[in-house]
Parts: sequence; structure tokens; C-alpha cells
Amino acid sequence: MPASFKNLLIIDDEASMRHMLRLVLEQQGYRVTEASNGQIGLELLQKELFDVILCDIRMPDMDGLQFLRHPKIINLTTTIIMMSAYGSIETALNCMKLGAYDYISKPFKPDEVLLTLKKAEERLQLQQENVFLKNQLSQQVTTFDVRQIIFASNSMNRILETVRTVATSNTSVLISGETGTGKELIAKALHSESGRTGPFLAINCSAISPGLLESELFGHVKGAFTGAEHEKQGLFSVARGGTLFLDEIAELPLDLQPKLLRVLQEAEIRKVGATKSEGIDTRVVAATGTDLEQEIDKNLFRKDLYYRLAVVDINLPPLRQRPEDIRVLAYHFIDQISFRDGRAAPRLTEQALEKLQTYSWPGNIRELRNFIEKALIFCRNQVLELPPLPTERRLTQRPEEGDFSLKEASQRIEREYITKVLAHTLGNRTQAAKLLEISLRSLLYKMKEFDIR
Repeated sequence: MPASFKNLLIIDDEASMRHMLRLVLEQQGYRVTEASNGQIGLELLQKELFDVILCDIRMPDMDGLQFLRHPKIINLTTTIIMMSAYGSIETALNCMKLGAYDYISKPFKPDEVLLTLKKAEERLQLQQENVFLKNQLSQQVTTFDVRQIIFASNSMNRILETVRTVATSNTSVLISGETGTGKELIAKALHSESGRTGPFLAINCSAISPGLLESELFGHVKGAFTGAEHEKQGLFSVARGGTLFLDEIAELPLDLQPKLLRVLQEAEIRKVGATKSEGIDTRVVAATGTDLEQEIDKNLFRKDLYYRLAVVDINLPPLRQRPEDIRVLAYHFIDQISFRDGRAAPRLTEQALEKLQTYSWPGNIRELRNFIEKALIFCRNQVLELPPLPTERRLTQRPEEGDFSLKEASQRIEREYITKVLAHTLGNRTQAAKLLEISLRSLLYKMKEFDIR
């Protein structure tokens, strides 16, 4: 989620200044609380958490600098912006040293305050996304055995033979296939079989905002942009000697695509704000659920980058094209989930297996696992009884008396289709709008109309 400030505290002894700021900020959707000096501000902080504090320096009883030095403020994570009509560069530096984020000289225009808040929000967003990324990286599996991939089909056997063949080379690999087919597992298998000693790191190109993705991939130097208080190593550097998995590569912004192409061609990166490049030894594996050749025709993806990524192209067939895998996967998920929940694994009848193998599984392996988990939640016997599959639910539904409205039926179908496409794109609305061939604005309108979250 994007970072945003909603709850603000204004500390200023001038009532007219507090009133002016309240009017400006409340028009922008902020919730504002006022305090006439630092002591009252401290008392309010004991009762409520604030996202940001706008604090004057010259005030009676407790001024702004005393406020900043107070023990209750020193360890506070709230963003503090100082204000003063008697400021100087030295005063501003003192405020920064005491933990303030920024300093505004009075008199100021309302837009100056809003711009400072926007800059602070961007910094907070960067910090939050860095924390999110670090948490994701800490959960990455660095050791993986290709035998963990469950299959029985000849098509998957041929794919794993390809994996073993190309794993030891340094060439780029593009893994394509529908959502839920196991593209990241194949990427991990490539890394596992490669003999590389560096880490396996994964990033979803649609999960990070375009403005921050470049920094996450390539890193940045101190002062490269607002909030860049320290030099940062990008994922290409962190994954040195290992593998970087770029999921949803079709979502890579156009302005970043030439930079990725240079990495693949020259084996070097340049951090944001840096003047020199540095060499890397990181193997790139990319994945997509989108037809990149169609994206090229729409001028949304570079042809030269596509050819550089797809030196080896591994296409994962959907589960409906390898029904023999459904049996072994179903048994595997029953055992896995039952062991996790500390219960005996129930038995699956041949009739139930046939039922599973006749369904098309548009969500592929991920949908199958979720379906098995749902069945196990309600299972109280030694034989696993399967709930109705989605197609069965649609076939058994009958319109109620008077429920023959063509408009309502069309809306139900439209809502179901939009929901399915959003699931296919893992919630990426921009990509969903492209697949639906409607504008993003139209999609957002329909999501609101149909209460799709």
C-alpha cells in the first residue's frame, strides 16, 4: 500500500497560523489536531498517534527545540517538520540533528507545506517498501531440490530435462505460462542445478511502484533523490554470484527496459545517481503470464529485450493439458496440508480423482491446492469429500421466480469475468484492463459498480 499521512498535529502558539494550516490541510483530506505549545503537544502524543507533526520553534513554556530534545520525542518514529519566522541555516541544521525531517521558513505559501508533506510521504513510502522487500528477501528459499517439483506427465519431465541442460550456463531464461503453473519453482530449479553459490532472489515487477523499481533493481547512491539518505545496494548486486528472478517481466516500465537490456549485454549496472558502472555476475531468469510478442506489437515491450531474455524459452503447460499431474498433486497437497495441521491424511476415492481431472483448473496448481485445502477444512471422515467445483455450482444454480432479468444476468457474468481476469493478473489492474481491452478508468468504474475489491 502507498504510504500516506492522514493524522496531523500542528503545534504553534499563533492561533491564526493553526487556523490557516487546518483549513488548507483539511481540504486535502488530512485530519488535524492543534496544540498551542510543545507541552500540550506532548500531552496529546500520550493519547494519540500522529503521522506527522508541524511544529513552530519559538513558543512559550516549551519551544520547538526543547520539544525535539524531550525524551518522549527522541525515539518517536513520527515525521516532524519544523516552522519558524526567525530561522537560519544553522537553526535548520540543529533541527535536523535533533531528528526533524525538514524545516520551513515563515511566511510560507500553503503549496510549500503541501509539497513538503508530499516529499515526506514519498520518503515514508520508500522506507515501507524497503522493509517489505527485506521481509520478502528474508523469506526467500536459498536451497531447493528439484525433486520437490511434483509431476507425472511427460511434458513436465521434458521441461525438467531442459532445466538440467541449461542450468549450468549463464544464459538468460524466460519462463512463460499461465498464472499458477509453477514458474517460480522452475526458476528455483534452474538456480539449484546451476551450482551457483550466490543467493536466489525474486521480485515481482508489478508489486513495486515504477518510481522505486529502478532503485530496487540497481541500487542508488546517497542523495540520488528525496529520501535517499544512505547508499543502497540493488538486487542485482545483492544476488551477485546467484540468480535474480524477475517475475511479471511484462510489467517492467518501458523506461527501465533499455537499462535491463544493458545489464544483460554488458554484465554491468549503474546505480541511480552514480556516474560509474560496476560489473556483476548475476544470472537473470524472467517469467511472464502475458504474451510478450503481443506486448511488442502494442509497443509496450522492447523486441531486443525480448530476444535477449528468451535465449532459452521454457513454456509451462496449464494443468488442463497435463491431467495426469492432477492425481499426484492432489495426493501431495492432501499429505502436505494434513501434516501441517497435525491430522491423519484422508483417502481420496477414484471417483473423486476423476472429478478433479475433468475440471479445467483456470487457476492451475494454485487453484487446485486451494480447493484441496478447502475440502480438508470441512473433512471429518477418513474419506475426503470434495465440495462442488465452480462449473457444478453454475450448472446447479436456477433462477428464482421473477429473476429472469437479462440485464442482471449480464452484470453477473461481467462481474464474474472481471474477477477471473483480476485473479489471472494477481490483482494488477493495469494488466487486467489490457486483457479486457478497456481503459483502466473503465475497469475501476466497473470494480466500484460491482463491488469488486
